[in-house]
Amino acid sequence: MEAVAVHTTTELHLLEAACRVVAGTFEVVAKYIEPGRETRELDQIAEDYIRSQGAEPAFKGYRVGNLVYPYTLCISVNDAVVHGLPGPYRLQEGDIVSIDCGCKKDGYYGDAAYTFAVGEISEEKRQLLAVTEAALWKGIAQAVSRNKVYHISRAIQEYVEAHGFSVVRELVGHGIGRRLHDDPPIPNFVPPLLHRSQFPNVKLRAGQALAIEPMVNAGAPDVKTDPDGWTIRTVDGKPSAHFEHTVVVQDKEPLVLTLWT
Repeated sequence: MEAVAVHTTTELHLLEAACRVVAGTFEVVAKYIEPGRETRELDQIAEDYIRSQGAEPAFKGYRVGNLVYPYTLCISVNDAVVHGLPGPYRLQEGDIVSIDCGCKKDGYYGDAAYTFAVGEISEEKRQLLAVTEAALWKGIAQAVSRNKVYHISRAIQEYVEAHGFSVVRELVGHGIGRRLHDDPPIPNFVPPLLHRSQFPNVKLRAGQALAIEPMVNAGAPDVKTDPDGWTIRTVDGKPSAHFEHTVVVQDKEPLVLTLWT
């Protein structure tokens, strides 16, 4: 693993500016979360807003092997965990929809995710959303200097599992800054001993920027990838939720850059 970036004050201002665009995108898109709305409409609304702010979508054109992501947002409905493709699907009453948004502005990235309820949702889904968002804040609280990565991981995992849900193992949070996905990886679980080299338990330092993002399933943690090569969904078909913020490690209290109202 490369040396983890510690940002200067100037760099943090640039990072904050990118994150403000992400937060603003959620504020705009949230107004259109309603039954009957096509997910591709949400994607276009987000792209228009991001570009109007002098930024560019971080995900559009993102390459993984031979695959190139063609949209601004990842929109994942119900049993889709992450990386869902916007399209003609119309949101329905009772759905939950996870929206992951990233942007790049002046060379720096911001990244966040939020799972919305579409109208009235089931009690299981309501609890899933509440637990996943609370787990995110449990993890964020540990993002202070002198702690280590596993302090974040343990806080998320213990909270989720205490409420009867499960944490996805195949997907993790990450460092962020001049690169969308940077070191260190931030798992939402404490890895078994034989896998800890994959997720080093590095010490956190003031000025590091992290994208902390629990992905939580109502059922088992197992996931699979759709034939589109992107959409990851639960194997058992039960719903999943995803919440994420970009935060900066500080000595006493982490700074959350992607808050929105």
